[in-house]
Amino acid sequence: MSEHSQFTLLGKRRFGPFFATQALGAFNDNAFRQGMVVLIGFHLGLTIEAVSFYAMIAPAVFILPFFLFSASAGQIAEKFEKSRLIRYIKLFEIGAMLMAVYAFHAHQVWLLFVVLFLMGLHSTVFGPIKYAILPQALKTEELVGGNGLVEMGTSMSVLIGMMAGGSLMALGDFGTTAASILVVGIAVLGYLVSRAIPPAPASAPDLKFNWNPVSETVRVMRYVTKDRTIFNAILGISWFWFFGTVFTAQLPAYTQTFLGGGEGVLNLTLALFSVGVGIGSLLCERLSGHKVEIGLVPFGSIGMTVFAVDLYFARPGVATAHGLGIGDFLRAAGSTHIVIDLILIGLFAGLFIVPLFALVQSRTERSELSRVIAGNNILNAFFMVISAGLGLGLTALGLSIPQIFLCVAVLNAIVAIYIYTLVPEFLMRFLSWILVNTLYRIRTDGLDNVPEHGPALLVCNHVSYMDALIVAGSVRRPARFVMYYRIFRIPILSFIFRTAKAIPIASAKEDPALLERAFDEIDHALAAGDIVCIFPEGGLTADGEIAPFRPGVERILARRPVPVVPLAIRGLWGSIFSRRHSKPGRMRLPRRFWSRLVLAVGEPVSADDASAAMLEQRVRALRGSWA
Repeated sequence: MSEHSQFTLLGKRRFGPFFATQALGAFNDNAFRQGMVVLIGFHLGLTIEAVSFYAMIAPAVFILPFFLFSASAGQIAEKFEKSRLIRYIKLFEIGAMLMAVYAFHAHQVWLLFVVLFLMGLHSTVFGPIKYAILPQALKTEELVGGNGLVEMGTSMSVLIGMMAGGSLMALGDFGTTAASILVVGIAVLGYLVSRAIPPAPASAPDLKFNWNPVSETVRVMRYVTKDRTIFNAILGISWFWFFGTVFTAQLPAYTQTFLGGGEGVLNLTLALFSVGVGIGSLLCERLSGHKVEIGLVPFGSIGMTVFAVDLYFARPGVATAHGLGIGDFLRAAGSTHIVIDLILIGLFAGLFIVPLFALVQSRTERSELSRVIAGNNILNAFFMVISAGLGLGLTALGLSIPQIFLCVAVLNAIVAIYIYTLVPEFLMRFLSWILVNTLYRIRTDGLDNVPEHGPALLVCNHVSYMDALIVAGSVRRPARFVMYYRIFRIPILSFIFRTAKAIPIASAKEDPALLERAFDEIDHALAAGDIVCIFPEGGLTADGEIAPFRPGVERILARRPVPVVPLAIRGLWGSIFSRRHSKPGRMRLPRRFWSRLVLAVGEPVSADDASAAMLEQRVRALRGSWA
């Protein structure tokens, strides 16, 4: 995967049919809903008050099943084989769309709302399967790329579905028939494609089903809150839906009042936001280096805030002209500014959401993942309801739509700071990602040799002051680093090291008490199932060669026998922050900037076979002739 684009996944049976199935489902869901909106709003001769009432209750009807049935849906996704469940869900969708056809032609509004509820139920049951099947179908290094494709596909399917359903229903007398053919045809196609999804075994086949939705919801939320990092990732996902719901809900009135546009301009603004989300989702794989890089989350939240604030300043006053088509709008002064803001808000939202989903999938136990996703869906629905209430409340206070955008942007910054304060790992990974990717170009080899679970000791050669950040930015699991206390105290970097729970160490001559505390902390970390990384040379290389490994590694293993994974950094000698061309005690400006590096990872060695000399030879072999 490291040598191939994420798009190659679309040609693989383990991903392609599932991707098409979920994209078709998202398309049909929104095609039906938009067709229903157009039918009720323009073809039934209802009063403005009636249309307004139906518009207000429609989101509540669709969201209600998420509150009622998400916990049960999570149990179903854990207990049964997932590809068969998907086929049953697609058959359910066909039945719902046939009911929609009758409601379209009979002009039965109440039945349309029944179908809307059923489609909400369809999404409720499909959601836990959708995100729990990905870790089963994809390799670890494919998870970010796969999630990026799913988010891109969903975003574009939502947009195209809305445009198709609304446009066909607006065709007049033939519109009802055309929209009916579309929704039934897509539902049938989705079922046929779903039959190609390969089996995905049940993750908890012995699960005892709890029929009480209230008690099961409480239990599901316990799974969600069990791990602080996962819980805050889910809060971040829910905030994404809050943020997006506020923006998309305000876009119709914003387009008409502040942009002076008609229906075509509204479709354009929705398209720009959706395309931005798609681009951001796809960029995640390249920017993250095929691993779950939560450092992109703060990057995404910063971009969302900056460009949402900028959107306020782009057009704070009402439009002087109205009824503009797309061409007239694009030619108007300031429109390019607005177009760029909408695209970039979506792009950074994509960078924000994809790593969060990948983090939840990679760190949650497989036997609990579907129920955790179900809990995530409950929180998402709750945040969407709160966002609707906020929009109504701010409007009642007399705020304009650009001012609402500004308020949400400020709230986004406050929420981001709060989450990163609770879980500093997000901010630490962001700073690490910025530093490492600004200064170096890194390629990895053999990362799969680092165990996905359980304790392990990583041993690596020590070339520069950036070695810990390079390893931390490349290895998928959070690692505890043992480092010389003077490096640990370097300004700015010390924040990253403390946040990463690095373990400072000193020689017996300098501080024997600190040395003993370091060995105790290493043992506690390994006992807790963490991975610990040490640099057994005891200091930076002075000439680019690997110095003899000190016996401290043997002391660690004698106290806590764990697998040992050798690592070697190649190509770093002579780059920024290495000691080449430096005099003792002083570092000169290096000759090479943005250096090409390789982090090579060898096969694990058992504690019984490991010794300082043997591990030194393993690391030398991995490094080869490179420094």
